[in-house]
Amino acid sequence: MTISGKKKGSLLPALIVAGMSLGTAWAIRGQFGHEHGAAWAGAIGTLATLVIAGRRDWLAKGFYATMAGGLGWGIGGMMSYGLLVGYGQANDIGNASYGLAMLFIVGGLYGFIGGGLLGLALSDSPRKKVSWHLVLLEMIGGGILFYFFLTEQFGWLANPPRSELWTACLGMACALAWHLHRYGMTAALRTAVYAGLGGGFGFASGNFLQVLGQVSGIAFNFWNVMEYSLGFWGGVGLAYGVLTSAWEQPSEDPFDKRHAQSFHLVMLVFIVPFVMWQQNFERDRIVETYGRLLSAAQAIEFYPLVCWLPIACTFAAGLYWWRRQRAAPGNPDPAEMRSFLFAHWGLYMLLSWVITGAIVSPYRIEQYLYLANFIAVWWWIGKVGMENPKLGLEPRRYLVLTGSIAIAIVLMAAIAISTRGTYENSRVRFEVAPAGADTTTRQ
Repeated sequence: MTISGKKKGSLLPALIVAGMSLGTAWAIRGQFGHEHGAAWAGAIGTLATLVIAGRRDWLAKGFYATMAGGLGWGIGGMMSYGLLVGYGQANDIGNASYGLAMLFIVGGLYGFIGGGLLGLALSDSPRKKVSWHLVLLEMIGGGILFYFFLTEQFGWLANPPRSELWTACLGMACALAWHLHRYGMTAALRTAVYAGLGGGFGFASGNFLQVLGQVSGIAFNFWNVMEYSLGFWGGVGLAYGVLTSAWEQPSEDPFDKRHAQSFHLVMLVFIVPFVMWQQNFERDRIVETYGRLLSAAQAIEFYPLVCWLPIACTFAAGLYWWRRQRAAPGNPDPAEMRSFLFAHWGLYMLLSWVITGAIVSPYRIEQYLYLANFIAVWWWIGKVGMENPKLGLEPRRYLVLTGSIAIAIVLMAAIAISTRGTYENSRVRFEVAPAGADTTTRQ
């Protein structure tokens, strides 16, 4: 498969652009959190990957594929990882390694489900239809079973007393993997694996970078560096899987008429943004944030504008894309999907500036680095592309990469504990007792 409309080129620039796209979106997601923020960020990374690939049949079903990938990344938003970050900052190698390893699992689940659902959407064709109802039932069943047995029955608690829904996500990922394997969707499974490895490595290494950043004493939001790392490496893995897997050749009738994607567009531009606004733009948060930057009285005056302007802009943008999608015949062309990518991304960035108060104060310097990444990707994305080598499953390579990451986790933990004393936000999952003493677990 040759990436249509692209010159033959190196894979590395394409991976960097994809990584910057999802990395920036995931860093923005840090202001919103949960499933809705992750879904919006995942949609941006997914669509950037499709634009880089340049296949007209994929872009023709761009809203459909973007929603699938975005919601896949969003599912992981139910997992709790705050204490895991603290464990990774412990001052003993056991707890630090445990924290980084669990972050690898959590980040891996984000990427695996996001990459797998995108792969399903790309595999869907008139010749080979995807039974989405079956996929969802299997994933829900897997999530319930894994959570019941691993959490409730076996007591596998990663970060008590926080939520243990990581086992539900693990069950959904396993069910998805089995479905992809059972129906011979090799390219989709391969994409899920590489997105999972990328997301997992990115989360673990991002926590390591956060520790080094705190030690450096530089006044910067290093938590956001960790979020960027998860997105960057997750985007690299996602793009690598999509750009190098052996997908089915384009169909003469790649997708149904444009109205078939109306539901998917509504989810992207109305439902997910509305939920995110409703969950984040509450009065107390806005008044507290702007009260620190301005004054209490000014914060109260700003509240109506800060609260209602974002949702007005969001619905105006959504209505624009809805009317444009309904008015034009046929499926979206590559230029339209590229425009949608940057418009949707730009809106997400604007909401981040508003909720953090970056529109009135430069105290959050990382907020403006989002714009630098945005401009770089906008300039670069049309210049990258490559010819697909059509690679299949590589189980031995997956094992080698997983083993290499495991070694890297131990090395990062060792370096982290040797460069500083006890980090103020560190946590201990397993008490380190003196030799001969009983070991207890901190609950």
